[in-house]
Amino acid sequence: MSALALPLLQLLFLTSLAAGATGQEQQLTVQTATGTYTGLIDTDAFPGVRQFRSIAYAEPPIGARRWLAPVAAPASRRQFFARRFPPSCPQYQSRNLTAWTTNITDFAVRLYGQSFTAGAMAQASSEDCLYLAVWAPLLNSSSSVTTPTTAAANTTQQPLLPVALFLPGGDFVGGGVDVPYQRPAGLVAHAAAAGQPVIAVTANYRVNIAGFPWAAGLAAQNVGVLDMRAALEWVYANIAAFGGDPARITLWGQSAGGVAADLLAYAYPDDPLVAGLFLQSGTAMVNISYPDAGHTNFTFVARNVGCDFPSDPAAELACMRQVPMSLLQNFVGQYKDNGTRPSLTFKPVPDGERVFFNYTARTAAGRIARVPALVSTTSNEQSTLYRYPTTNVTAGPWQAGVDAATVGVFVCLASNTTAARARQGLTTYRYEYAGNFSSLTPLPWMGAYHASDVPMLFGTYGGRTGVEPFQRLVADAMQDSLIAFMYDAENGLRARGWLPHDQLAGSAVGGRNLMRFAAGGIVAQNVSAAQVDDACVLGTKYNSSP
Repeated sequence: MSALALPLLQLLFLTSLAAGATGQEQQLTVQTATGTYTGLIDTDAFPGVRQFRSIAYAEPPIGARRWLAPVAAPASRRQFFARRFPPSCPQYQSRNLTAWTTNITDFAVRLYGQSFTAGAMAQASSEDCLYLAVWAPLLNSSSSVTTPTTAAANTTQQPLLPVALFLPGGDFVGGGVDVPYQRPAGLVAHAAAAGQPVIAVTANYRVNIAGFPWAAGLAAQNVGVLDMRAALEWVYANIAAFGGDPARITLWGQSAGGVAADLLAYAYPDDPLVAGLFLQSGTAMVNISYPDAGHTNFTFVARNVGCDFPSDPAAELACMRQVPMSLLQNFVGQYKDNGTRPSLTFKPVPDGERVFFNYTARTAAGRIARVPALVSTTSNEQSTLYRYPTTNVTAGPWQAGVDAATVGVFVCLASNTTAARARQGLTTYRYEYAGNFSSLTPLPWMGAYHASDVPMLFGTYGGRTGVEPFQRLVADAMQDSLIAFMYDAENGLRARGWLPHDQLAGSAVGGRNLMRFAAGGIVAQNVSAAQVDDACVLGTKYNSSP
């Protein structure tokens, strides 16, 4: 990615400050290379945060562009109003009862009246979905902040700010910008109040059959991964116009988003465009499915929607591009809802170009972006992913099974990732979140479930009931830690008392250092990672409620 476009945007930003353009109205209109965007301020909730809720980073992948790699948004001087959230990328709302569709629906994309168990494609989704949103503090050229200025900003008192680009989770079949728990205005407001202002960006990307078709007639298969890279390239090229520092971008993803962020670190090892990675409950060490050599999944769907061209990939693809996306999403989603076998899956597959087979081997070979990383898990990850206890919701699922799945799917993943990175001399920090707060956990057995740390970091944790004082202290500590990592991925956490995971210091999984949040009435404490990882390495009993 060329940095030639950056000086112009930085000049526009600095000129704005030099001219005294620090009032709200002036700052709500930002000129980028792809257009001029006017945002809003939620004066009731976050009066110090500018929100630009819908910015196109690529051309709409519609018509003949369906299933093609994203095409970067063109240069433009057009005026756009970015005051409403964009449609989510096409995704199916399962009719099956789960914790996500009944108890914790604020993790889902907004449905605007549609049932969370609709058994149909989300009505607020569209193929025209390649948008991102920017949350940035109001700027003040006379303010004093604690970060040093970048070289480009030395002529002003306002430095360029660290940036986090968040890739949402959703098992590569759902998720997006318009998710209530994943709106980072609270994080941005907290950072500004602490004198460490930051900018946060969230992005849509194509999922399920729209993003990972594995069709015989296509050259590029993992277009959802390519979407994420396109979003990152837009941020790198344009974030200076909002006051952001392209040299200090943290690529942050949760669950499938964490996997995706890590995939990009391996896909572009020599040109990562980021200063650090935050891999929250997901890394590339997850078992990536082997490619369906016969492209039978796509062909099976094609045959069932009237595009039966098994020996003519070009004709099959041309026909499938004419089929309404809602029909494709509903067929795939309802097939899964019915529990039909064999399963029908559309997720990232190794193509040898951007997604690979063996990430342990690639790490050992040094084919990874050499930037620091923060790797995390929650202590009871699988509780809301295990089979939902419809017959006895208050009792919860079988905890022994939950623990085994938490260890196998999440703990081992984090442990293996951290150890592999440490062997390459890559600075890596770990945390475990163990909070169980009523504002986020409607049923006690859920505990520190998968994604329950997301609202704590985003500052959206106060929605269900009153927030406990201890919970607020934990959230503040978690946000402050993330902000420190954004400012200096190598040393920011170390300055807050964190210890990196050091392979030279100990056992097969490294120096055994881990920061634990919200356990035993303690906000944050350094503990031996053996307390978590030994369940994976040695098969010891796992503690889901430390």
